Amino acid sequence: MRVLAHVLLVLVLFFLLWFLLLRCRRSGRGWKKLLGVRYAHRGWHMKPAIPENSLAAFRRALDKGWGAELDVHLLKDGTLAVFHDSDLRRCAGEEGDIEDLDREGLARLRLEGTEEPVPLFDEVLALFEGKAPLIIELKSHKGNYKALTEAVIARLDRYTGDYCVESFDPRVLMVLRRERPAILRGQLAMDFRPGGEPLPGWQRFALRNLLMNFLTVPDFIAYRFEDRQRLALKLCRRVWGVKEASWTLRSMDDLLTAEAAGAMPIFECFDPDQKRED
Repeated sequence: MRVLAHVLLVLVLFFLLWFLLLRCRRSGRGWKKLLGVRYAHRGWHMKPAIPENSLAAFRRALDKGWGAELDVHLLKDGTLAVFHDSDLRRCAGEEGDIEDLDREGLARLRLEGTEEPVPLFDEVLALFEGKAPLIIELKSHKGNYKALTEAVIARLDRYTGDYCVESFDPRVLMVLRRERPAILRGQLAMDFRPGGEPLPGWQRFALRNLLMNFLTVPDFIAYRFEDRQRLALKLCRRVWGVKEASWTLRSMDDLLTAEAAGAMPIFECFDPDQKRED
């Protein structure tokens, strides 16, 4: 009996510690303008004609009255560009990393074989200001998380639109928490299965189970929709009352499921406004 009591005590302490590690913030302000909105993933692109994270894709989303999710990188001269990968090959057909370019080098790039240039962060903000909200993902690279985050928040200080900021990198959220605590911040997460993201096993485990929350204290968790049954996410929602974003939704059924759960839906590859045939 004494052994069983010790085991139960250890288990109770373990779960109590886990709950504390999963700490989230439920009192952030500004949610009313972000919830109830559908967000086009990297704009409402239509490949091959309209590439992701292009001004054309963002204009299409705005024409439908949707918000948008977008990705921001910091170039070597301090320019902020909207682009998904650090590696230029997939989206621009070039060798190298976008962080190694300056604004002049960026201007020469074209997206996915089209004539669409890589947008500046300023250009996308100008499109959406006063019209629709944004989910802004910060893409850190080779330890530039602090410089990236500070450059983005300096620009957002002058922005009057509605937005929240998210990142896979907990260090980005730690900078946000310290320097702009009022900004709604979200931890991006997924299952991080082996062979996927090039991360050490311990990092995949920590991010999968949201064990950095006690340092970042996020306002929302942006978890991949297919992985949403993770216990860590359920505990964050039920114990801490955190908001959720679901990505990336590729069918109307998935979008409606996410919305029914109260999540901010981030979708692509279909038109949520198109009537379904029963």
